[in-house]
Amino acid sequence: MDKSLRPLDVVALGFMTFAFFLGAGNMIFPPLAGFYAGDNLLPAIIGFLLTAVGLPLLGLLAIAKASGGLPTLGRFLPKKASTLLGLTIYLILVPAFGIPRTALVAYEMAVVPFADSPGVITLALFTLVYFSIALFFALQEGKLIDNVGKIIAPILLLLLIIVGVGVLVAPQGEIGVAQVEYANTPFTKGVLDGYMTMDALAALMFGLLIIHALRNKGVNSSSKQFKYLSIAGLIAGTGLALVYIALFYLGATSHLVTPNPDNGGQIFTEYVAAIFGSAGQVVLAAVVSLACLTTAIGGISAFGEYINDLNPKLNYRWVVMTAASVCLVVANIGLSELISISTPILMAVYPVAMALVLLTLVSDRLRNPQLTYAVTLSVALIFGVFDGISTVGVDLAFLDVMPMFDEGLAWVLPTLIAFVVSACKPVSELGGGVEVTKAS
Repeated sequence: MDKSLRPLDVVALGFMTFAFFLGAGNMIFPPLAGFYAGDNLLPAIIGFLLTAVGLPLLGLLAIAKASGGLPTLGRFLPKKASTLLGLTIYLILVPAFGIPRTALVAYEMAVVPFADSPGVITLALFTLVYFSIALFFALQEGKLIDNVGKIIAPILLLLLIIVGVGVLVAPQGEIGVAQVEYANTPFTKGVLDGYMTMDALAALMFGLLIIHALRNKGVNSSSKQFKYLSIAGLIAGTGLALVYIALFYLGATSHLVTPNPDNGGQIFTEYVAAIFGSAGQVVLAAVVSLACLTTAIGGISAFGEYINDLNPKLNYRWVVMTAASVCLVVANIGLSELISISTPILMAVYPVAMALVLLTLVSDRLRNPQLTYAVTLSVALIFGVFDGISTVGVDLAFLDVMPMFDEGLAWVLPTLIAFVVSACKPVSELGGGVEVTKAS
């Protein structure tokens, strides 16, 4: 029997989605962007929200439309290609890079300031506890909405409200003067910085997890899943937007507190300490720890669900235990090397993921989805690989003529052209009797 969610469960689903997206990186980058945006704060924020919130929302909508995560998104691709794309995204975002990084950020901001002489043993003990907690919640299959959405996320939200109100009520200075690119093109710079958060990839990962959470609540119809996932996305997007606005404003008014910041984490730390005094570090530690932990829980759970869907013989519990163990090891011994490997792969895959999201949203209107998917995603991959290669220092001067190459967006125009050409190609020119597969 297909069930409906109670209003409280719908809100909890939105809070859970918000908590999954709000990693520590999302709270560290906006203050630095706000610092440089200064009196060009408004256009910078609008540009940032357009991509940092808008693109993940599109990703969630694509998942909601497909009602099956990445495997369903890639239904017009060869099965091996779709599987390879999904595995690459999940491996980078969970064991190889994304989730181990959440533990290190939590350690740096929530443990190091309180430890007399933190070292290898301190890190090992912290990450052991951290991933044990994440694994505990990930093993509660079917209870993520109740555990994360109704318990952890509200606590995180309350702490963020305390910080946000403090920033608005007691700003630590006047809004500064715009600097660097934000002085001349604040909207464009905001758009590019929002894009570089790459949270649209996280949407593809968490979308499948949310679908599973809905099924565990008895919501099995595609129409209801689309409805609830869309509402959850709007709740999460609203929450993220409010957090980003507060943190941009924090950064814009931080020039007296941190006149020469090295990073957004420094701005955030010193600003909160200036507002709340000695208690500020405790508040900040709690915020960062919970933000990182919820992302780790969501990432490990999503990885388990994806691998189990891919091969039901691989038990979910064993997959998440293995993933948490690998994350623990990587966080202690191999993250810096993996970052150097993962970053160019991430840059190469991200354009493909973005193109896949947009194709899914218009798939019902495509004359020949297989052709349009193949051509568009191939072009996105080719130029994505160029973007990835450029991040490791290889000179690709011959691509300087491409619009937005310096910003890592060389793929946009060629991919758009490939989409338009392949989508508008008359079916008769493709062999007359080609059978067009209609998107579900």
